[in-house]
Amino acid sequence: MLKRETMMSALDDRGLVWDFIIIGGGATGVGVAIDAATRGYRCLLLEASDFGKGTSSRSTKLVHGGVRYLQQGNVSLVLDALRERGLMRQNAPHLVHDLAFIVPNYSWWEAPFYGIGLRVYDFMAGKLGFGRSRNLSYEKTIEHIPTLETEGLRGGVIYYDGQFDDARLLINMAQTAEEHGATLLNYMKVISLVKEDDLVKGVVAVDHESGQEYTLHARAVINATGPFADAVRHMDTPDAPAMISPSQGVHISLDRSFLPGDTAVMVPHTDDGRVLFAIPWHNHTLIGTTDTSIPEVVEEPSVMAEEMDFLLTHAARYLTKDPSEMDVLSAFTGIRPLVAAQGESKTASLSRDHTLHISNSGLITITGGKWTTYRKMAEDTVNQAALVAELEDRPCVTRNLPIHGHLLNSQYEGNLAVYGADACRLLELIRTNNAWEHLLHPDLNIQAGEVIWAVRNEAARTVEDFLGRRSRALFLNARAAIDMAPKVAELMAAELGRDEAWKESQIRALEKIARRYYLYPAE
Repeated sequence: MLKRETMMSALDDRGLVWDFIIIGGGATGVGVAIDAATRGYRCLLLEASDFGKGTSSRSTKLVHGGVRYLQQGNVSLVLDALRERGLMRQNAPHLVHDLAFIVPNYSWWEAPFYGIGLRVYDFMAGKLGFGRSRNLSYEKTIEHIPTLETEGLRGGVIYYDGQFDDARLLINMAQTAEEHGATLLNYMKVISLVKEDDLVKGVVAVDHESGQEYTLHARAVINATGPFADAVRHMDTPDAPAMISPSQGVHISLDRSFLPGDTAVMVPHTDDGRVLFAIPWHNHTLIGTTDTSIPEVVEEPSVMAEEMDFLLTHAARYLTKDPSEMDVLSAFTGIRPLVAAQGESKTASLSRDHTLHISNSGLITITGGKWTTYRKMAEDTVNQAALVAELEDRPCVTRNLPIHGHLLNSQYEGNLAVYGADACRLLELIRTNNAWEHLLHPDLNIQAGEVIWAVRNEAARTVEDFLGRRSRALFLNARAAIDMAPKVAELMAAELGRDEAWKESQIRALEKIARRYYLYPAE
């Protein structure tokens, strides 16, 4: 289990030389930690804030090969992603499951065009496929999605991809890495690199909670900070050219009534050239995503007015119930770490392939890619890092490695299902205190005991950690998250030994963040 206090003790040995120090606690960094630890390498992962605080908790919640990438002709990316999609479902079945998608057809040519393309998609998936696509009649299409706009509708094409809870999977991945010997610390910010003979041989990091500074040594340092990759590269080489061309994607959360069934909608080509999804998720409806170039990377990106208009307008085109700004329960924004390419002017056209870069001083940077291919990215990274570190070559073993919580055919439902094999232990914990059985908010199925579990077993350190990533309240209903904050702060303070001032500051911090997630009137 993730116990920050226990893992902090690993830093007491100041003479220890790690095989790898990994900077960044998102999907890529934690994936690298799993791969390295399971090969027997000694690795330390440092995350400046919380695990998955950035892009890795703000995805479209899909484990997919990428239909759009097939349209672009990027066959190798699609093949890799489809293979990895199957492995994710195999290794984390408690969090990754099949989801049916319908491409609605409003023109005569769409049925044969998308029908053929999606059959190619099925063929490429091979034995790891999620289900066979087929054309649907008008009646069958409406049967699957009764709230689909019917004017001009001719039918649809159904196909299957994967869905998951990104932040929950990331926490389970961190637990997996820890179980295989990795040390992972959130709220430990790297502020500089250590060099010996012009080679990167460690980092200087500051513990956010104590303010203590640590100089840590390693045979190789891996930069897995996603959109922030260039900032770390500039610690190594101040004049290094930028690798990242950042783009932000916005998703909105609506009430389940907008998409009441268990089937998603996929629109292959929107006004800005991106795919648009309407997806059932945790008893809500997610609409996304935009693709907007941004000049700089920030920790808490904001929704732009034109992005909100784009999503609401497109949702209204395809759903009979037209959403308005008042219907938006939460709007969250993630930044894509797209790798810059000369001659490309739109981020929607930039490659989603991952890029591995090794500087002259040996800093290893892994960036780009997508959630679905995190395991392959990690395998490639550790292969190269072992060479840089001059370590014994050891084979990757993650292809068939169960992720913490792995559970087939879970008998648990609702909020407990995402805990997989941990659900029984969580249930035992909740039953030890009647107060822990209570829901934190009537609109969300989240129990008070889950806060206790998150602190004791999942390294939750702040109210936002719990409401944003251990549970998904902030992403589903930001107003409800604000209402829940005082009770969550009270429970966490008791577990962590914090005082009243800490509780008040945590409530204020959560409210400040939540204001970015829903549409407050201008102040």
